[in-house]
Amino acid sequence: MKLLVLDTSTEYCSAALWLDGQIQSRRVLAGQQHSSLLLPMVDELLRESDIGLRQLDGIGYGAGPGSFTGLRIACAVTQGLAFGADLAVVGVSTLESIAEQAGAEQVLTVLDARMAEVYWAAYRRDGTGWRAVSEPQLALPESVAVPSGGEWVGAGNGFAALGEVLRPRLAAQLARIDDTLMPDAAAMAPLAAQAFERGEGMDAALAAPIYLRDKVALTVDERRAKKSA
Repeated sequence: MKLLVLDTSTEYCSAALWLDGQIQSRRVLAGQQHSSLLLPMVDELLRESDIGLRQLDGIGYGAGPGSFTGLRIACAVTQGLAFGADLAVVGVSTLESIAEQAGAEQVLTVLDARMAEVYWAAYRRDGTGWRAVSEPQLALPESVAVPSGGEWVGAGNGFAALGEVLRPRLAAQLARIDDTLMPDAAAMAPLAAQAFERGEGMDAALAAPIYLRDKVALTVDERRAKKSA
């Protein structure tokens, strides 16, 4: 199976090729330049691998959660490439891609959501894939909880951005914490391959980001009041 995978969900921009289990990838700290960096990265990967878009079996993209603008960029680029090459697509969870990098069987993933909030989920490895023990959600850091049962590892930059709230509450319940891990196309590549193998590939017209924040304009105090109501 040959797949292209894209992610622009955070300040990083990444692209990867999955070529029958082998991964080639690019990743740069993009700031606000995702839209100008992504396609050149894709072209470079395809050229180096001497493969054309129409030779691929599909395209995966970081569906979210993550930056509102970044998710839209990855989705739009995926749709444009897939329409042109008549390819199916799959969305991959950004939080699940963090779990994939953690080197553990049970991972609490926490991603900085800005506005003093985090995106988080908890995953347990189930066979070759991941099963959500706690589904992805947007929350105040005080609401993040380590599931019961076995040893859990913490992963994601939420532990760095809001560590003053998360670490005192959770560190004793976690075997270790890696606050450097971020969503990444290379980590999404095997997840996308598994999704295609499960028959989850869909028409590019159905591709959509995963948004967890329903009202970006709420202040921190308003969101705290909303959650305590």
